[in-house]
Amino acid sequence: MSNDMQNFMDEIEKSMVRLHRGDILTGKVINVTDSEIMVNVGYKSDGVIPRDEISNEPNVNPRSLVNIGDDIKVYVINLDDGEGNVLLSKKRVDVQKGWDDLEMIKESDALLETKVIEVVRGGIISISRGIRCFIPASQISDSYVDDLSSYVGKTFNTKIIEIDKRKNKVVLSRKVVLISEKSEMKKEVLSKIKVGAKVKGEVKNITNFGAFVDIGGIDGLIHISDLAWNRVKHPSDILKKGDEVEVEILDFNSETEKISLGLKQTQPQPWDLVEEKYSVGDIVEGKVVRMVDYGVFVELESGLDGLVHISEISNKFISKPSQELEVGQLVKVKVLDINMEQKRISLSITAANQTEEETEYITENDNVTIGDVTNVISDENKES
Repeated sequence: MSNDMQNFMDEIEKSMVRLHRGDILTGKVINVTDSEIMVNVGYKSDGVIPRDEISNEPNVNPRSLVNIGDDIKVYVINLDDGEGNVLLSKKRVDVQKGWDDLEMIKESDALLETKVIEVVRGGIISISRGIRCFIPASQISDSYVDDLSSYVGKTFNTKIIEIDKRKNKVVLSRKVVLISEKSEMKKEVLSKIKVGAKVKGEVKNITNFGAFVDIGGIDGLIHISDLAWNRVKHPSDILKKGDEVEVEILDFNSETEKISLGLKQTQPQPWDLVEEKYSVGDIVEGKVVRMVDYGVFVELESGLDGLVHISEISNKFISKPSQELEVGQLVKVKVLDINMEQKRISLSITAANQTEEETEYITENDNVTIGDVTNVISDENKES
C-alpha cells in the first residue's frame, strides 16, 4: 500500500468516533423497518436498534417513532451484534431521561399522562416517559371497576404516589386525579346554584323516597312528592337510572351542600289549563283513584282529580261509595262546578248518566222534546 493510500486510511480512521459500551450519542436514522432502526453513528459500521430496544411499549411500530434523516439519541450496548453492526438501544436513553422527568414531576406534584399496556395481578401496567409503571386496582377509579381490561390502550392523567429508581418502581394513581377533578367541578357548580333555576342532570340512584340526580359533579334529591303533579307510588314509576332530566332547584343549603330538586315544577301544572280544557256541563271519562266516606275522587288526567259526592254516585241510596264503585274503575262524569281559587272540581256520575239517557231517548224518538224526556225518565226513576 502506497504512503498516500495509508495516509488517506489513517485520516478516515481518525475522523471516526471511538465507541465504548455504555456511551450515549446522537446518530442519524438511515433506514426504518417494522422490526428495527438503522442508525449512522459515525463509526466504521452502522448501528442497529432491534425492536425490543426501541421502546418499553409492546407492539410499537418503529415507523411511527422516527423517519429517515431524523437525529436520534442512542445507547451503545455492544460494538458488534454478531453481524458486524453496532448494537444500540433507544429505550435505554428514554428510560434514563424518563427517571429524571418522573422524579421532577413527583417533586412538583404535577399530573403525569400514562398509557395502559396490560393487565396484571392486582392492577394494570402503563408506560410514562418510557418507564413501566404500576397502577393498583384500587387506584384506577373512584368507583369499583369490574373489568380492568377495558382500560388497555387508554391514556389518562395520573399522580405519582411512589417512586424508587433503585428498585425500578413507580406507582401511579388515577383515583386521586378523578377525586380532585370532581371536587373542582363541585365547587364550580355550588358557586352557580340559584334557587328557581332550571338545570339538566342525570338520574344516578332511585330510592323509595325519591331520586338522586347529578347536576354536574354534585347530586341533588327529587323527593317523591316533587316527581309529578299526581300521586306517585314509587319513583321508579316515573324515572329510571341513567335518565337525562331537566329539574328546578327548589332549595339549597350551602352549609350541608344539600340540594332539593323538582321535576314536576318544570312541567305545566294541570290546574293552569283547567279553564281551557273543561267547562261546567262537560261529560268526560275518568278513573276512580280514591274513596272516602263522603264520595270518590276521579282522576280526569294526570295530576287533576275531581270529587263525586256520595249523593252524585247513584240515583238509589247508598251508605258508602264501595257499594257502587271500586278503585281503578272508569266512569263517565259530568262537570258540575269548577272552583279555580280553591282548586276544586265537583263531578256527578248520576247527572252524566241522565244526560246520556236523554241523548239516547232523543235519538230513538226524533219528535220528543227535552221536557218530555225528563218527565219520562223521572217517572221511570220513581217506579224503580
